[in-house]
Amino acid sequence: MSGFAGLRVLALESRRATELAKLVGTYGGEPVVAPAMREVPLESNREALAFAKALFAGEFDMVIFLTGVGTRALLSVVETAYKRDEYIAALQRVKVVARGPKPVAILRELGITPAITAPEPNTWRELLLALDEASASREEMRLRGARVAVQEYGVSNPELLSGLRARGASVTRVPVYQWALPENCAALQAAVKSLVAGEIDVVLFTTGVQVTHLFQIAAEMNLEEPMRLGLGRAIVASIGPATSEELQRHGVRADLESSHPKMGFLVKETAEQSGELLRRKRQGIAFAG
Repeated sequence: MSGFAGLRVLALESRRATELAKLVGTYGGEPVVAPAMREVPLESNREALAFAKALFAGEFDMVIFLTGVGTRALLSVVETAYKRDEYIAALQRVKVVARGPKPVAILRELGITPAITAPEPNTWRELLLALDEASASREEMRLRGARVAVQEYGVSNPELLSGLRARGASVTRVPVYQWALPENCAALQAAVKSLVAGEIDVVLFTTGVQVTHLFQIAAEMNLEEPMRLGLGRAIVASIGPATSEELQRHGVRADLESSHPKMGFLVKETAEQSGELLRRKRQGIAFAG
């Protein structure tokens, strides 16, 4: 089977919800859209402005950018107090590290080429590995004793921070934006009910925050365990390792993880495999029953 063939596909994407729904339809699926999050600015930008002040004062040796949106948002905050050219010049005096292609693209717009870029799938593991490899070959890239700023993206990454500290770095978190539940959670509540009722065949997760928020809403509805069982009957597709880990934390195993952490790959590969995966899964459930 090369497409969804009429399967009901739950998409929890917010910013690119329309695009994702169209992709699902293109592959023959019936999209069920329930945005699980919205991006909101921090009530205070104190940490971001404190980072800029310290950067200008020469108090950092390395700055790690984790997301494209966060890289651009940090620039916007800094520009409320400093000139863009001064910020770019300050970044050019330190070692700049990017987690993946999105922050790289924003940095290149500013004329900054990262000294290190983590390879796919661009998780904290690849980032630490890239830093280890660089430090082994270049003295100036060593983390021991280095003062490192980490641009964060909504939720903190304790594994990355502890990994940097274990290597001897002094780490400063720079949170720039955070994720909140949608202002209207009706669609998300309806999605929980549909999962419980067994009305969803496939669920697409494009970030771990969607997992967290879906389970938060289910818990508020006293439907957390029934929804987990509903996810067990559906095909759960994850965009990458970080999202799969968040699913595991909630007792759900991803049936499929896209070969590249991109939405197009996720939909295409899930469409190609969902029919066979669903058949096997439901046969297994029937046999177990």
